[in-house]
Amino acid sequence: MILIKSWAEAESDAYRIRKAVFIEEQAVPEEMELDLYDGQAHHALLYQDSQCIGTARLVLQTDGAGKIGRMAILSPYRRQGYGRQLLGALISFGKAQGICRFILNAQMVAIPFYEQLGFQAYGPVYDEAGIPHRSMMLVLNPTAP
Repeated sequence: MILIKSWAEAESDAYRIRKAVFIEEQAVPEEMELDLYDGQAHHALLYQDSQCIGTARLVLQTDGAGKIGRMAILSPYRRQGYGRQLLGALISFGKAQGICRFILNAQMVAIPFYEQLGFQAYGPVYDEAGIPHRSMMLVLNPTAP
């Protein structure tokens, strides 16, 4: 089950997962993990039974794009299709809000995953929290169902 929640509703579950994945596994500094966008984002939370196992967020940009970020699945649940489900739910939610262009900052190791879902990489490789990233974009047909 995937639920879209505000930060006030999502913070406990979302932060627990982000802490495990980004801070503990990937050594992202804790002060970089939470930011001012959390409060304005729509947070997707993926539950298996009653346990939250994944999270991602969608932030509406001033140019009308939807920026997907902070996508994380707990280690024991990776490579089982949950990331695809989580991303799909967030894109469907964004499209229902009128968003046709989605952007994200992908870790280089995750680029093939996003490419399978239609995202295209652009621009140079850059460092974010000590991890190589590249920008990616997905443009949907606004008239498609």
